Amino acid sequence: MKAVYIVLTDTGTLFTRMIKRFTKAPYNHASIALDGELGDIYSFGRKSLRLPWNAGFVRERRDGGIYVVLKRTTCVVYELRLDDERYERVVREIRRFESEADRYGYNFLGLLNFLFPCEFRNRNSYFCSEFVATVLRNGGIDLLKKPPNATAPHDFMAAQGLRPVYEGPLAAYSRSC
Repeated sequence: MKAVYIVLTDTGTLFTRMIKRFTKAPYNHASIALDGELGDIYSFGRKSLRLPWNAGFVRERRDGGIYVVLKRTTCVVYELRLDDERYERVVREIRRFESEADRYGYNFLGLLNFLFPCEFRNRNSYFCSEFVATVLRNGGIDLLKKPPNATAPHDFMAAQGLRPVYEGPLAAYSRSC
């Protein structure tokens, strides 16, 4: 058995505060990591702190990049235990996104799914929780029983099979938590 980690964060930026007004949820960004150290965390989000509209597939680091600047980021980390086959499928799916990162954009239009009863879908564009749900579904894991483009970060908080391993400041996270 191996594990992947679902990381939900709240950075406190203007964009995340706007999202939080609508969701009323404590965390508004979802990512996935392949190791308990959270060395590399994969998601869709901003590529630079200063240009929030420059967004797409990102490889984040809990001890680098945007999280070094946004030191007050809070998080909850969930562990998802997988058999070797499903774990490898998830890894392949993430590697596929990584190798084709230039093809993908951020699904800003898809965020409207949460405001209106229509279903907006941009091909080759994802928002953070849509990406995590897609990676899991394509890896043979259907935690949420809803389409990835209707998945919000806080939906993972109620998902069966996820074990919370840490909640608090991201900067204070360690594998021994």
